[in-house]
Amino acid sequence: MSNYFIILASGQSKRFNAKKPKQFNIYKNKPLFLHSIHKSLDSKLFKKIILVVNKRNYIKEKFPKNVIILNGGKERCDSSLKALKYIKKFNPTNVLIHDAARPNFSIKLLEKLINALQKNIAVVPAIKSKDTIKYKIKNAYYNLNRDKSVLTQTPQAFKFKNLYNLSIKQKQNITDEATLFIENNKKIKFINGENLNSKITFKEDIENKKIFYGIGFDIHRLIKGKKLFLGGIKIPFHSGLKGHSDGDVIIHSIIDSLLGAMRKKDIGTFFPDNNKKFKNIRSPNMLKPIVKILEKNNFYINNIDINLICEQPKVSKYRNRILKSLSNLLNLDKELINLKGKTVEKLGLIGKEKAIACEVICSISEWKKSMYYYLLSLVMVI
Repeated sequence: MSNYFIILASGQSKRFNAKKPKQFNIYKNKPLFLHSIHKSLDSKLFKKIILVVNKRNYIKEKFPKNVIILNGGKERCDSSLKALKYIKKFNPTNVLIHDAARPNFSIKLLEKLINALQKNIAVVPAIKSKDTIKYKIKNAYYNLNRDKSVLTQTPQAFKFKNLYNLSIKQKQNITDEATLFIENNKKIKFINGENLNSKITFKEDIENKKIFYGIGFDIHRLIKGKKLFLGGIKIPFHSGLKGHSDGDVIIHSIIDSLLGAMRKKDIGTFFPDNNKKFKNIRSPNMLKPIVKILEKNNFYINNIDINLICEQPKVSKYRNRILKSLSNLLNLDKELINLKGKTVEKLGLIGKEKAIACEVICSISEWKKSMYYYLLSLVMVI
């Protein structure tokens, strides 16, 4: 099975209102289009990566041999078709098509798309609309049922033969490949997209955003005979952490750090230890509503740094499992979460293996609500 990744970066960016197209402007310390190339290379999922552009003179970087640069067409669909015709000679199995204007997708999303292609011919990420959307016919406005609509994103994944056969027959301009499949009554598998994976359309979208920091700390005594949970997973150990909940100091510290960054008081405000409803609650079930509050308030996580402070157990044995668990709970790329194990040189309760503590620092940013949000592709789900 061979996977190919097409990055479309040949748009004119008229709405961006800058001297050069947006895909070549600097975003997070490098040209916008480079984010997609670097992530697709880091994923090691693709045999070839095709970058489609109309302004080669803006590209100063050197790439590995498996990164191919092609000249684009007049419209998006023309550029897409040029890339499909180019890779046809390699007999690809799957192809993912991505807009360079979406730099914040994760490698995890790439993996989900490719895995879903095992049983589907088209897989498209989508998120629920947070806003009330209206559409206009002549001079009248109508409400669009938000519960029956989704906002589609890229990358979009396809079986190559199915996409190619539809693309060479397409006569009209389309804004994404999902539209092509819908217009031809072909089935699409929709999967959960990522809130961070928004499209950059206006110059304001790449302006520096405010960063807020939060600090979290938690400590619990160890008691024999109780299950030990750290980072949402069960750790084999002779003792567990005493607490009103399951005592997961990692998740509790993350919750406090996120609440601190949002200026939303502390974990006890949301989960008071005198409320029987929260007795023995699993900590992942405490984190989930906090993540929802984060998203509802238009924040996203930049990174999380964790210090787990204990003599035993050794965190290195379970680091990958904990990071995977936290990545799933936070809907955050594992690369943005760091976990370190620290000892206290046999000092105090922790040194005597009678307690475990954790401290967390997180940074979050707030999305600026600009018009691009309403310009995302829209699909009605009937």
